[in-house]
Amino acid sequence: MPTVVSKFKIILEMIKFEHTIFALPFAFTGALLALGELPSLYQAVWIVVAMIGARSAAMGFNRWADRHIDAENPRTKARALTLGLVSPAQVLAFIIISSAVLVLAAYMLNPLSFTLSPVALMIVFFYSYTKRFTFLAHAFLGLAISGAPMGAWIAVTGRFEFPALILGLAVLFWLLGFDILYALQDMEFDRTSGLHSIPQRFGVRTSLWISRAAHAVTMLCLFSLFQLLPVGMLYLLGIFIALGLIVYEHSLVRETDLSKLNIAFFNMNGYISVTIFIFTLLDVLL
Repeated sequence: MPTVVSKFKIILEMIKFEHTIFALPFAFTGALLALGELPSLYQAVWIVVAMIGARSAAMGFNRWADRHIDAENPRTKARALTLGLVSPAQVLAFIIISSAVLVLAAYMLNPLSFTLSPVALMIVFFYSYTKRFTFLAHAFLGLAISGAPMGAWIAVTGRFEFPALILGLAVLFWLLGFDILYALQDMEFDRTSGLHSIPQRFGVRTSLWISRAAHAVTMLCLFSLFQLLPVGMLYLLGIFIALGLIVYEHSLVRETDLSKLNIAFFNMNGYISVTIFIFTLLDVLL
């Protein structure tokens, strides 16, 4: 049993379990906007369980699928799977359990969520292979993460509606924009390894502009929800603050200076998703 627990802890560290914060606030933003009020405790708990299951399965599969690539990349060769701290079979077991957790949570929410849960898993698993054949891999990752707010919308209403699509697009382009920044770290490795990404295809300068354009689409979608939904000025204030954070994020990364990539990627995007959630929550409550 101690061995099982220790292996489980290693896997949680390997998949950066704490970074679930990136998508979870957007999931609850989706639930709040769908209802115009707080979801029930029952719904909130199962949304959290579904998010944990989905992200854990997705990240575990990504580490498993990329284990040979990670072993060659100086940035990732020290990951637990490449070092042999956990075995591929153990990671596969973790993926199966995490997938089952998502499906169970979806079943507990409503029939449509349950029906769509295998589709969500197929999308997040497929993403891990996209960089092998297309520079649009970032968009597929965005599609996978956009399932968080759209899935939460369905979870609390039992149906899919047009504003849910707009919120999903906002998250898709948000993820696309900052994943391009993150991929700048691996640009040269991708070129020598035959992998595909926007930085590998277009270089630093153009990639930065594509990232900015993607985040402009994100903000356009978020502002459009102010017209589509009965939200108030607190929601709008939160979107303006998020806009300021995105502008600051891009100010940290320049063509001649990529030293602050990790700050831009990890810190700022966590702040952005949490800010939008908090002000949406305040708008609903007040």
